[in-house]
Amino acid sequence: MLLRRHRADDTVTKAIARVLRADLVIVDDIGLLPVAADAAEGLYRLVDAAYEKRSVAISSNLHPAGFDELMPKTLATATVDRLLHHAHICQTSGESVRLTQALAGQGVSPLS
Repeated sequence: MLLRRHRADDTVTKAIARVLRADLVIVDDIGLLPVAADAAEGLYRLVDAAYEKRSVAISSNLHPAGFDELMPKTLATATVDRLLHHAHICQTSGESVRLTQALAGQGVSPLS
């Protein structure tokens, strides 16, 4: 959203610079919803600007090889290339903890 807002007056670079003041940038749940072209470009520009300068953590239900489902293949390849270089990958598997708890009636409060 930040990048979309700054696209109108071409201050995307300044917006990314503001985000990159943090030592760690976290992007959560990539791939849950379709990504518009400007958002895909924004993710690439963010990752490119942070490359070898800042830590970036991304969570996704998609394997990095599937990022071309989210964005054009050239952007996906360049983004994943920068993300995976010097990366630590934490891959999880198994059932959803939230779904398992909900089906077991844990953490659920009845309506009164």
